[in-house]
Amino acid sequence: MKILVVDDEKVLVKGIKFNLEREGYEVDTAGDGAAAIELARTQQYDLIILDVMMPKMDGLEACAHIREFSSVPIIMLTARSEDTDKLLGFEYGVDDYMTKPFNILELKARVRALLRRSAPAAPAASSGVLTIGDVTLDPERRQVKKGGRAVELTAREFDILELLMRNPNKVYSREMLLSTIWNYDYQGDERTVDVHVRRIREKLEDVPASPEYVMTKWGVGYYFKG
Repeated sequence: MKILVVDDEKVLVKGIKFNLEREGYEVDTAGDGAAAIELARTQQYDLIILDVMMPKMDGLEACAHIREFSSVPIIMLTARSEDTDKLLGFEYGVDDYMTKPFNILELKARVRALLRRSAPAAPAASSGVLTIGDVTLDPERRQVKKGGRAVELTAREFDILELLMRNPNKVYSREMLLSTIWNYDYQGDERTVDVHVRRIREKLEDVPASPEYVMTKWGVGYYFKG
């Protein structure tokens, strides 16, 4: 698989590239957001690791531009740990966050997790196309359509929608979605779930065949109408 690492800290980029190549990945690098956009547009990547603070164009703006033409999984690197900054990143389409300084073993684990979730599923008896209303979801091709129109979702958004569509009318709390979709111990703001679900609703035009929310004994919960 091919990964793009974007950061203006050359020593950090060299270390990440070295460790990912030892895992068998092909790695390209860039030093600013503008270069990241150009590479993402002209090359085919399975994942992008993108720093927030960079010259010419910051990572958030670069992410927003990349999301205009690609749903490639993006891990954002940031020196700030405030949950408000992370929530802003999710608004731009970021799939995951790593706060500097970080353990390279954790970064590799998150890379593996995102790549595993974004890869097309192996054909299986239970992996047929899901249809609710005018929304169809193809788990094998990881494609979503609404009324025949393709809907571009990030890896996390696709996983959430698939879970809700596989279990229509079943309510999932924020905690349940975090433990099911984020397959490692998430220590951040639970409102991350709200951001992702709201983005799904916006992309599905917020019609009845969209994830709905309800107040439960857990607080906010989400379900997909069957």
